[in-house]
Amino acid sequence: MREIISVHVGQCGNSIGYKFWEVIVSEHGINSTGSHCGENICQLKGINVYFREIDIVDIGIHNYGVNVDVRFVPRVVLVDLESGVFDAIKEKEFGRLFEPDSFVAGSQGAGKNWAKGYYSEGLELSSKVLERIRKEAEDCDCLQGFQIVHSIGGGTGSGLGSLMVERIRDMYPDPIISTHTIIPSLKVSDVVVEPYNAVLSTSSLVEYCDTCFMIDNEALYNIGMYSLKKKQPVYGELNHIVANTMSGITAAFRFPGQLNGDLRKLAVNLVPFPRLHFLVPSFAPLTCTTNVNDLIMQIFDYKNMMADVDPRRGKFFAVGAIFRGKVSAKQVEQQIIQLRYKNGSYFTDWIPDGIKTTVCDVSPIGFQKSATGIMNTSAIQEIFKRIIMQFSKMLERKAFLHWYQGEGVDQEDFNISEFNANNLCDEYHIYEEADIESDEENPSANATVTTAANVTAPVQQHRTQSLFVRQ
Repeated sequence: MREIISVHVGQCGNSIGYKFWEVIVSEHGINSTGSHCGENICQLKGINVYFREIDIVDIGIHNYGVNVDVRFVPRVVLVDLESGVFDAIKEKEFGRLFEPDSFVAGSQGAGKNWAKGYYSEGLELSSKVLERIRKEAEDCDCLQGFQIVHSIGGGTGSGLGSLMVERIRDMYPDPIISTHTIIPSLKVSDVVVEPYNAVLSTSSLVEYCDTCFMIDNEALYNIGMYSLKKKQPVYGELNHIVANTMSGITAAFRFPGQLNGDLRKLAVNLVPFPRLHFLVPSFAPLTCTTNVNDLIMQIFDYKNMMADVDPRRGKFFAVGAIFRGKVSAKQVEQQIIQLRYKNGSYFTDWIPDGIKTTVCDVSPIGFQKSATGIMNTSAIQEIFKRIIMQFSKMLERKAFLHWYQGEGVDQEDFNISEFNANNLCDEYHIYEEADIESDEENPSANATVTTAANVTAPVQQHRTQSLFVRQ
């Protein structure tokens, strides 16, 4: 079994992390005490990826050959610079699942300051966190990687989250480091210095992570408002959307299926260049169950994407599609081939088979079928440009800079972080332009594509509006 250790950092990371565990314990048939109460044998086949077994009380044998009184405990480390969020988690239904040693808290918060999380307060707590991670890693037979959940808007998630990514990479250079990163938005914001924290975190995410699933508060807010018809979406509702998406991404790791995957296979298929590993997830259906064709159309729909990007303004480098439920792999492949052919202008020509699919037989809770999309698209640079623009405006006036300088950060560090973020956007732009230049250098190839497209022009127009245009 290839295990994954989860690390939740900061208030946002722990709140979303708890929702994630709430969803997957239900999928695996685990109750609030950690005992298995489900009736499906598939629930236990891959459970050791995210859970470990402790406290065997009885020798009684279950009908499926599993010890009745085995207690399943999440492989997780919960980190925060203050204990308030932990008190709230412990009082919830599944709070007893987590071992007391899994909670690592500091004495005071980061004050929404990246520098406190990275240097002063976070640095003092980092040794305790790494010690707990080491103990979790020793309990693994074959460690697959780390799953870090954090926000880059606050102080702890951005500062301590960046520090943890770097330290974990130093301690464990081979396992995959995957992050679920919450990006700040003006629509869902209570921190003025979010652009500072986000840009300062970008350098660590670029250099030390293998995959980053970018979850944008702007997109979540739009999903809550327009898709779920909520007048004023609250954090709990937005966190549940993220948890369902994370459950879909990890389903192939946790359950048997027609095609199985792991963190490394996911990274190999979706990351063509080391630095371009920022991925846009999507989830379908948000409201009701639909057929396979509709699921495919929805995961490419702007309204279902978890990042506020317009895919028409960029190129898809690679796409992963994870289907759950009673889904025919043959039907999935046929629909994917048609989509790739009819919307070829949105995909790079130098990656001929850029859409990879995985099928998991176990349905998510509340749906008969579902699909989760993972897109590596150059349109992600829109998010970075939005944050850099806000960052530059404040830095030009040196607003709030003294709070960071008081913790050991000088203005040169800000300039370097801004340069790295701009450099990342330039790199996305270079590979996007390379595809356009390739098209211009091969007019005969373009003529063939145009001729083929003219044959199915009405269908292509319908597909384009359904998949890539905001409704």
